[in-house]
Amino acid sequence: MSHKEEHFSGSDFLQDVAIGMADGLTVPFALAAGLSGAVSSNGIIITAGLAEIIAGSIAMGLGGYIAGKTEYDHFFSEQKREYEEVENVPQKEREEVMEILGEYGLSAKSQEIVVAELEKDKDKWVEFMMRFELGLEEPHLNAARKSAITIALSYVAGGFIPLGPYFFASNSEDGLYASIIITLIALFIFGFFKSKATGQSTWAGAFKTMFIGALAAGAAFFIARLIS
Repeated sequence: MSHKEEHFSGSDFLQDVAIGMADGLTVPFALAAGLSGAVSSNGIIITAGLAEIIAGSIAMGLGGYIAGKTEYDHFFSEQKREYEEVENVPQKEREEVMEILGEYGLSAKSQEIVVAELEKDKDKWVEFMMRFELGLEEPHLNAARKSAITIALSYVAGGFIPLGPYFFASNSEDGLYASIIITLIALFIFGFFKSKATGQSTWAGAFKTMFIGALAAGAAFFIARLIS
């Protein structure tokens, strides 16, 4: 009987979508709600909202790229250091390998056999140390670019949900009410599926995501109304 491993393999993509979509839904929602408490012109709200979506998506995308590039540079910096240690202090590296293997319950004799095999190939030795000592997997530079694009597009997609009603409403008040209903529903659905994909409580995640978005928008609205 065959056994099928059912693990989700798109965790990085899902994480990028979640980052972009969460902020895309929340920040423009709060901005539009805040402006609705201060001005009556839909044109001003739409203009400001579009500017925020463009600026926010670029900032979020750049942040994702920088994070991915930093991870990429860090990996190869540590890899270079491991090669130097394998070359210059091999005995210390052998002891570290044996210590790691011991944590997995291998006997001293088995540890010596594994170390002897690793010593035959420095690349495999370094790969072992990177993975099991440092917990690092080799990243790809393309991953940083993909992450940036995914986050930015997710932010744009999320941002147009709370802003959309203002394009069709006759005034900012009607736009606000429609935006609240649509965005809270979107936040609830987003929180539900995000929690489901990550193995968390779906209903709790849905209500939590919706509550945070509502809190941010409510705070922005009442502060703007108070100031105006």
